[in-house]
Amino acid sequence: MHRHQLDFWYDFASPYAYLAAMRIEALAEIHAVDVRWRPFLLGPIFAAQGWSDSPFNLFPAKGRYHWRDLARQSAKYGLPFKAPANFPPNSLAAVRLGLHLRDSDQAGPFSRALFAATFGEGRPMSDADVLASVLTKLGIDAGRAIAESQSANVKARLRAETEEARSRGLFGSPTFLTGDGELFWGNDRLEEAMAWAAGERPSGML
Repeated sequence: MHRHQLDFWYDFASPYAYLAAMRIEALAEIHAVDVRWRPFLLGPIFAAQGWSDSPFNLFPAKGRYHWRDLARQSAKYGLPFKAPANFPPNSLAAVRLGLHLRDSDQAGPFSRALFAATFGEGRPMSDADVLASVLTKLGIDAGRAIAESQSANVKARLRAETEEARSRGLFGSPTFLTGDGELFWGNDRLEEAMAWAAGERPSGML
């Protein structure tokens, strides 16, 4: 039977992507939708908009609101939440790993585990020991995976993924793209994106 597809675009530095990552597979199972994990770098997207930092930092009032909102939303979903000491964290190594592990269908488990370590426990994702710990707990050869994720091939693929994100009109994380090209932004649009991907439409929408 044909299964619908939903692309989940995310940067590991995004705390709202943490909430989406921890919920998306259960919703996908309900709707019989296949999730494609699409890690990319948000920094170049922000730079193209003239931003040199996370909007959490560029707009302090907005940042204060978001941290409080993240605590509320995490509690609502029954997820632990602890903001990292330094924000935004450097996600480059993590994104490269996520992209590399997609080849072996390990991107989902790795992403959930690293998001949980970062925003559930407050551990620094840029720390090689944190990455190695997450990989090892998943039964992945940490040294080999980290080394392979730093290859020229993975670096080129990441540049291509980030450029595809830009060309498709992505401006934040998490973003969800359905098979017919409908774009949804934000954890609070996950349910709507999943329903759309499954072929459900709001009344009056084609």
